[in-house]
Amino acid sequence: MDFRLLGGSGFKVPVLSLGTGSFGGSNDFYKAFGSNGVAAATRMVDISLEAGMNMFDTADLYSGGLAEEILGHAIKGRRDDVIISTKAMFRIGAGPNDVGSSRYHLIRAIDGSLRRLQTDFIDIFQLHAFDALTPLEETLGVLDDLVRAGKIRYVGCSNFSGWQLMKALGLAKQHGLSRFVAHQAYYSLVGRDFEWELMPLAIDQKVGTLVWSPLGWGRLTGKIRRGEPLPEVSRLRTRQVADAGPPIDDDYLYRVVDALDEVAKETGKTVPQIALNWLMQRPTVASVIIGARTEEQLRDNLGAVGWALTPEQVAKLDAASKPKLPYPYFFNETFQQERIPPIVG
Repeated sequence: MDFRLLGGSGFKVPVLSLGTGSFGGSNDFYKAFGSNGVAAATRMVDISLEAGMNMFDTADLYSGGLAEEILGHAIKGRRDDVIISTKAMFRIGAGPNDVGSSRYHLIRAIDGSLRRLQTDFIDIFQLHAFDALTPLEETLGVLDDLVRAGKIRYVGCSNFSGWQLMKALGLAKQHGLSRFVAHQAYYSLVGRDFEWELMPLAIDQKVGTLVWSPLGWGRLTGKIRRGEPLPEVSRLRTRQVADAGPPIDDDYLYRVVDALDEVAKETGKTVPQIALNWLMQRPTVASVIIGARTEEQLRDNLGAVGWALTPEQVAKLDAASKPKLPYPYFFNETFQQERIPPIVG
């Protein structure tokens, strides 16, 4: 397993990490991802560690905290061998302060995560989304306090826009507070919006990218193709889950899948392995968070490491997945050769 520095920090993370969305299945939404209990989750942690993948990503939101609780049991007795990444911001209770990035909520959320995970500290803590009601100075201040208290090692964010992330970085520098070293963002071969603004920002500011849903919300599993019904077991069969994910045009999806099938024939690798390997070659990507309902899926995803797509294969996938750019990005692309260096193909 390859390890990479996380943004501008000196902390190394594995290029693949395991998401825990399939741990728990406390309601219909999360059941669509899986309902793995302690025994199944422990087995997945075993397989991950055997492969050298020692980072596990979770959140207090996942199955109402049950995913964190199950992960805590699964890693019990080997805390020093693993990296824990978790998140908070979304509503976790009925009270007026059970949501957001206020000092009140974040302290309670961190203490709750520590209790459920059965640990004294969290390696990487991320704001799960941007809170427009809480001043960033308050949020960054409490995160810095939690770092100094030893409850958090590194801080980051998730699902921020470019201006939100840049504002947070600027305020942290201005006030000498702990700086975001990670941004957990959606990025896939069928979701390349990340490249427009967030990737150039991450390069310039040295923010490492932790990629969620690298298989396009379950669309790049190799089981979804033009003219064929959805597989019997798929999160996309649950309307609530399908609607919550990123919108993807069918013609665009099938064009990318066709290119993946071509590369699969050339390499002898599976469609998910190729999609994951493509991501691992992108700028700023520190770790790709894989999700697995079964041991078979986990082992297949782990097969994405230890080899690399050729430049020609990357170019083929780039061309098939190239999105239409909105303003001002299409305008800037016209002048790339003159004053704006291209970031990716």
